[in-house]
Amino acid sequence: MIQAAGQQERRKGSPMARAALLAYLLLIVYASWFPFTGWRSTGLSPFAFLTLAPPRYWTVFDVAVNVVGYIPLGMLIVPSLNPRLRGLWAVLTTALIGVLVSGTMEAVQTYLPSRVPSNLDFVTNSLGCLLGAFIGAAGARNYLNESRLYQVRRAWFAPHASQGLVLLALWPLAQIYPQGYLFGLGQILPILSEWLSAWLDTSIDLVAMLHPGAAMSVEQYWLSETIITACGMTGAVLAMLCLLRRGAPRTLLMMLMIVAALVVKTLATSLLFTPDNAWVWITPGAQGGFLIGLIMLAGLAFAPQVAQRRLAIVTLLLSLVVVNTIPANPYFVETLQGWVQGKFLNFNGAAQFLSLAWPFFALWYLLLPSHRLNRQ
Repeated sequence: MIQAAGQQERRKGSPMARAALLAYLLLIVYASWFPFTGWRSTGLSPFAFLTLAPPRYWTVFDVAVNVVGYIPLGMLIVPSLNPRLRGLWAVLTTALIGVLVSGTMEAVQTYLPSRVPSNLDFVTNSLGCLLGAFIGAAGARNYLNESRLYQVRRAWFAPHASQGLVLLALWPLAQIYPQGYLFGLGQILPILSEWLSAWLDTSIDLVAMLHPGAAMSVEQYWLSETIITACGMTGAVLAMLCLLRRGAPRTLLMMLMIVAALVVKTLATSLLFTPDNAWVWITPGAQGGFLIGLIMLAGLAFAPQVAQRRLAIVTLLLSLVVVNTIPANPYFVETLQGWVQGKFLNFNGAAQFLSLAWPFFALWYLLLPSHRLNRQ
């Protein structure tokens, strides 16, 4: 059965690469157009940047970031085109797609007051995609069907798990963007409040509308954070567990996933703020939620796949509800004042998109009918 599934994937290409490509394209779009406010027309053509003089002031850092940021795009497009296009044709097609993507991102920035379209960015992004295409074509055999990693994936995970593995790999990265609560992903109401305020030209706070009257007490914040942490962690790990085959090392994979998220969270907090704030996310509520989450996972690690999937949906929904209805933590808001985004505006835009969108994509994936098959 496993061999037949492998032969079928070879004929159809790599669904994991295509899922990763879609995710990376969404990150590029969000990072390029962040913060999505103040749209206006300047009367210029959206392609006027192509004929402008190159920027007078630029740094090696800017060029390197533009090139490196599009290398993964090229690396993902090449295996996504396989087996329809291979070799030189795959490289040339990937280069053309890179030009179209980069040109579209720069053209739309014409209508954003906080962004400046640049032909230098266009050229360096396109160059990065071309380099990624060569890397992808040269190393295709190493990360497609012939690789050892692919064999491990087939041995440990169900056939329908390709897109899910991409989603799960993004969970630790979703911890990069500063969050008021540990594993508190999907806090979308404050963003919607900003968009509605700009659209209606008035101040709107959707979260405050849900909490009229007295402010929340310390105990209520503590309890809310415990629920958010426990449910956010449990839902994400259960989403991984319901994709495993019977012989997979469950405990090891669970711990690797959790440790990766905590390491990324610590490093990101240290780099975005100061090293003194590296452990600021370790609060009493987070500690309690983390312990409860571990207890829940220990009891559910070997539960039936259907139960794991349903509980993953329930816990992710509960975490989303609580994180979107609790007012902002005043201490976290004060800490956020010291965050200077600077040259990392694009990166922070992509990180924010991950933190906002991950739970919704996870719920969508868990509700797909492809989960209605037994483990093999």
